Amino acid sequence: MTVSTWLLFLSVSLAAAFSPGPGVLMAISTATTMGAKRALYSSAGNALGVFIVATTAVAGLGLLLKTSALAFGALKVAGAAYLIYLGIKAWRSAGLVTATAEAAATAEAAPGAVEASRFSTFRGGLLVAVSNPKAILFFTAVFPQFMPPDHVDPVRFLLLTSTFTSCTLLSHFFYVACASWLKRSVKQSIARTRLAKRTTGVIFVGMGGALLTLTNSK
Repeated sequence: MTVSTWLLFLSVSLAAAFSPGPGVLMAISTATTMGAKRALYSSAGNALGVFIVATTAVAGLGLLLKTSALAFGALKVAGAAYLIYLGIKAWRSAGLVTATAEAAATAEAAPGAVEASRFSTFRGGLLVAVSNPKAILFFTAVFPQFMPPDHVDPVRFLLLTSTFTSCTLLSHFFYVACASWLKRSVKQSIARTRLAKRTTGVIFVGMGGALLTLTNSK
């Protein structure tokens, strides 16, 4: 692969990664509610999910989704259902922000609870990535343009996948940094925290609804 070809793929990857989507929203939501460090687990899970999605697309799942309406519909409904679940969960959690900081600190002090929360955050980022059929179709459409036409080059595949995954992490770090700065700059209150959680919930539900309208145009 020439440098110019790689730079072209890099530009496409940056444009796609910095376009706000479910993974970015989850990273921002985690940063504003649990802090930037915890958001890293969400981003790491999403990055692993992106790698899995790219691998499955190259392995042929992307072609299956393009040709099978049943497979595409099943994954689309599963992805939409998960996003809507996250939205409802965020909305309902807005009613729990009346807990005192001392109670929250006590809960965080339990090592088992902290580890469970970290794993849950990582898993959430992973599931958001792998349950998005739009991402699989994106890789199915883009990767063949930069791969040899007659075979799969493992080295080039790893280069392209690593490039896109790095762009994903870079975009998450950018949005998390912005969310953390905003959180420090704006005085927190119960009302604002509730509003932020409910807004996040509405956006997640909206993304789930939008995902249901996605079609696998051939």
